[in-house]
Amino acid sequence: MNVPEGPSRGTRVRLPGDVVRPFDVFLNGVRQEEGADYSIEGRTLVFERELKTEGKLGFWRWTSIFVGVAGTYRQNDSVDVVYTRGGRRVVAAKLPVEPA
Repeated sequence: MNVPEGPSRGTRVRLPGDVVRPFDVFLNGVRQEEGADYSIEGRTLVFERELKTEGKLGFWRWTSIFVGVAGTYRQNDSVDVVYTRGGRRVVAAKLPVEPA
């Protein structure tokens, strides 16, 4: 009997159009290794684990932080890619993450 798999909990990150190999991938400032930490499908990085970004904070969230009721300790992952463009090393920072 085939049991359908649950929803994938991985994450996809599209590479900017001018990124070519070789490039380095960083997650929250820590260098990641292809094969161990992510794979590449076409022009997309695929992470097995779920990454999240907090997004913009609303009025009530800002107010609760300001008065000390709540902290800012939500998961807020950042994926950066370092690559060469025109002979110079550049960084594509805080690339958008999408559910797999």
